[in-house]
Amino acid sequence: MRLVSSLRGRIFLASALLAVLSIGAAIYVVNERVTRQAESALQRELRATVALVDQLRKTRIDTYTLMARLIADLPKLKAAVSTNDPPTVEDIQDNLRDYQEPLKSANLLVVTNATGRVLATSGDSAPAGVQAGDWRAVHDALLGHETVGLLPQRDGIMQIVTVPIAIGLTQPQILGSVTVGFLLNEALASQLKAITGSDIAFAADGDIVATTLPARFSHALAAPVLRTGVSTVALGPDEYVALPLPLTPEGADGGTAPVALILRSRTEQLRSLDAIHTGLAVTALVAVLLATLLSFAVARTITRPLAAITDVMREVSATGDLTRKIALASGGRWQDEDAQLLATTYNTLTDSVARFQREISQKERLSSLGRLSTVIAHEVRNPLMIIKGSLHALRQPDLTPAAVREAVTDIDEEVERLNRIVNEVLDFSRPIRFQLAPADLNALCRESAAASLASGPGAQVHLKLDPHLTAVNTDAERLRIVLVNMLVNARHAVNGASASHDAEDASPGPLITLTTAGSDGRVAIVVADRGPGIDPAHLPHVFDPYFTTKRGGTGLGLAIAKNIVEGLGGTIGVNSTPGAGTEIRISLPGGFPDSP
Repeated sequence: MRLVSSLRGRIFLASALLAVLSIGAAIYVVNERVTRQAESALQRELRATVALVDQLRKTRIDTYTLMARLIADLPKLKAAVSTNDPPTVEDIQDNLRDYQEPLKSANLLVVTNATGRVLATSGDSAPAGVQAGDWRAVHDALLGHETVGLLPQRDGIMQIVTVPIAIGLTQPQILGSVTVGFLLNEALASQLKAITGSDIAFAADGDIVATTLPARFSHALAAPVLRTGVSTVALGPDEYVALPLPLTPEGADGGTAPVALILRSRTEQLRSLDAIHTGLAVTALVAVLLATLLSFAVARTITRPLAAITDVMREVSATGDLTRKIALASGGRWQDEDAQLLATTYNTLTDSVARFQREISQKERLSSLGRLSTVIAHEVRNPLMIIKGSLHALRQPDLTPAAVREAVTDIDEEVERLNRIVNEVLDFSRPIRFQLAPADLNALCRESAAASLASGPGAQVHLKLDPHLTAVNTDAERLRIVLVNMLVNARHAVNGASASHDAEDASPGPLITLTTAGSDGRVAIVVADRGPGIDPAHLPHVFDPYFTTKRGGTGLGLAIAKNIVEGLGGTIGVNSTPGAGTEIRISLPGGFPDSP
């Protein structure tokens, strides 16, 4: 899942998938088209072979027909046939040698008389003792017709040509017939295979009688013989496409017409495509690898500027330094217009944010200065007026010693008040230097509670301290200032709500509680009072500098407390309910953390 969780991963994955799918689709289309072209070429070659085989057979038939006519026109043959004497016909066979030379491949030569009686035969397929007049070809020849027919044999199909032996032109007299033929057998099929490159099978009455293929496939070849058009037949591990060539049915004594079946190996033809398929596969693999590398390079090129911007943003986030800019001339990654625009926009943005921060900081300083001026003007004027009044009283000529002491006391108190105001302003404005050391928080809380009672009479501080609390590494003096300030504020709040100490005695429970507790490596200090609470409108501003609702306050006490607590690595928060009281919680790291 990490691959798709980043922009670089998604760009790389999308580009790589697009390249792989495109290349895969292209290779698939090419393979399919090449295969279809091979299939089409195979069928074209098959049909061309059928036409060639048919043309060769017809050419041989024409040759044999011409030779038969020449033999039938020999005067000596006519004279011998007219005697109806077989020995006489056989005696002239020597005179036929000149005409038999073109017919050396003939498997049959038969001469009959006008009644169909065989007078002479020759050839390895001569029908010895057979009444040739039973052949339809001989019967048609004795009627004066030249015929071409087929005779099924055990080892093939005999292709015969029969011509009449006649005398006379106007009203020819039929003396007999001459039949020549050649056998469509395995020998002829092998010759045709050598010429055409295709396997040949001859079938008669639905049975294979001769084939160039092994005899064990004869039964499987019977099915495509009965079909029309191109068909596919499985012969062992190979597939063949087959196309039947119907032969002339004349001469067949019933049954299914003889057929020459032409076959070409589909497996062998497609095997020649293996090299093409292998080449395409290798090309696809190389293309996918290159596309993957290119996709990664493109994704990296796109995301490198974003990574650079992210690094700068991380540094700005860690340091707060908005002057950190992206150096556009640092490398070739910024030559891309979009990346350069993005980097330039980011630099402009940081400039704008820095400018806004300076403006806001300036406004805050002016606002703080205004609030400080108001506080100082108000808080300093009152002591000065009192000091001025006291000095005026000291100038009186009839001043008693008691009046002198009272005036001096007032001046001393107001000078102390002015000094306190100056110290608070200085503490808030200058950085705090902490002196860390192991401290006992419970003891520190007891001391702070006792010190807060010096602010005047009023409510007591009830302590609820965790006895199991361990020592922590902190600045005890600074933390004491925080606790005393919060306890004094709590006593003032409770004193303002209670008319006297007797009211506290009548209350169910302590009015001010200081609690400590430790858990999960941190310690908590809670100061709770049952005073009037804080107005919800004022609650978000209680830690703002110079914000105060007390008469005579500077508004810096809680702001200084927050600075100290956060400087010690802790947090401070306040919860208050009008009429129910206020709770301030301080959380500090336990143990001995590093110096802040």
